[in-house]
Amino acid sequence: MKILGIESAALTASVALVTDGILTAEYTVTDKKTHSQTLLPMLDELKRSLGLELETLDAIAISAGPGSFTGLRIGAATAKGLGLVLQKPLVAVSTLEALAYNLAGSNSLLCPVMDARRSQVYNGLYRRKATEDGDFSSGGSLETVIAPRAVSAETLIKELNARGEAVIFVGDGIPVLSRLAATLTVPYAVAAPNNSRARAASVAALGEIYAAAGKTVSAEAFAPEYLRKSQAEREREEAIQYDLERELAAGVSPKKARAER
Repeated sequence: MKILGIESAALTASVALVTDGILTAEYTVTDKKTHSQTLLPMLDELKRSLGLELETLDAIAISAGPGSFTGLRIGAATAKGLGLVLQKPLVAVSTLEALAYNLAGSNSLLCPVMDARRSQVYNGLYRRKATEDGDFSSGGSLETVIAPRAVSAETLIKELNARGEAVIFVGDGIPVLSRLAATLTVPYAVAAPNNSRARAASVAALGEIYAAAGKTVSAEAFAPEYLRKSQAEREREEAIQYDLERELAAGVSPKKARAER
């Protein structure tokens, strides 16, 4: 099976090809350039280097979120466009699970964290699935302990302490947790630089597992998982709430005030 992976949920832009369980190629850039400037040129370079015909792909795996709203939309537009043109299915891969998959060989509790701003992180908890003796086919599979969510750094640290398990952190949200490191009472480690950020290789590898299980979606139906509203939407709601509170404090019926505007 030949799976193209696309990662653009955060600062890192990455494309990769996994062929029958082997990483054939990966191109990753962590830079402040917008993903609209980097994704397609990287894909073109990957095609040129391999002599790859995109028509030979079995599916396109896309990092589905959570993450940057802009990054997720650019990645989604790229994957959907390819899927429509090539008539190939998409595989939606959780960005957090893909981060955890960077460390799939670890026996520790896997704790991917992404900076969600406002002292929060996007987070899920994962661990390596146990395999039967002699079974190498699913050695990299993960089980979800806690599904993706947005959570405060303080709450996450308390949960990890309560679990009492050794944990390894991965992702760009680690600096958000670093100020609370002294309050961690469990053994912990931080992913090495080669695996500390999102990688399209992990997206493609998980995509191959999901595609083999029939977990695909059409390009038309795919939509990113944002987990929460964008900053613009939150600010608009806060502004509306502020206006309502001012009107109530002034003794004006909000309904009447809106009708007069």
